[in-house]
Amino acid sequence: MSNSRAQFEALALPHLDAAYNLARWLARSETDAEDILQDAMLRAFRAFGGFRGENFRPWLLAIVRNCWRNRAGDAARHRAGDEQDLAAMASDEAGPELLAMQSSEARRLKVIMALLPDDFREVLILREMEDLSYQQIAEVTQVPIGTVMSRLARARTLLRDKWNERP
Repeated sequence: MSNSRAQFEALALPHLDAAYNLARWLARSETDAEDILQDAMLRAFRAFGGFRGENFRPWLLAIVRNCWRNRAGDAARHRAGDEQDLAAMASDEAGPELLAMQSSEARRLKVIMALLPDDFREVLILREMEDLSYQQIAEVTQVPIGTVMSRLARARTLLRDKWNERP
C-alpha cells in the first residue's frame, strides 16, 4: 500500500460515518447516500495531494456536500420534501435505520427534518449531529459565518415550530 493511500485512509476512515450521515440526511435515500459517499471518497482521494488543512473532517464533508449538490441539481435542492419523500423516510422496511428509530419521537423528528429546506437542514445536521463549529460549517457550506448563524437560528425555529404543531 502506498504511503499516500495509507495517510488518506488514516485521515478519512474516522470520518466515514459522519460523511455517510450527512449524505443520508441530504439525499433522503440510503441508496443515493451510498453513491454520493462513494463518489465523495473517490474525489477526496484524488484531491488528497492538494489537502493542506489541519482539519480533514470539514474538508471531507464539503466534498460530500458538493457531490450531493452535483447529483441533486439546483431545482431538486431547493424544494422541501414532498409526501412521496416522507413516505420513503417513514418506511417500515427492516434495516439499520428502523432499528435506530424505534421510538415515535425519533421517527417524527426524522420526518420534520425532511421537511426543512435543504440550506437549513444541512447546517442543523452539521452543528447538532456532527458537532462542527460555526467556522467549520462555514468552510463546508462555503458561506460566511453570519449566514451560518442565521440559517441555524431559522432552522431551529422551524424545527421547534413544526415539533410543537400537533399532527
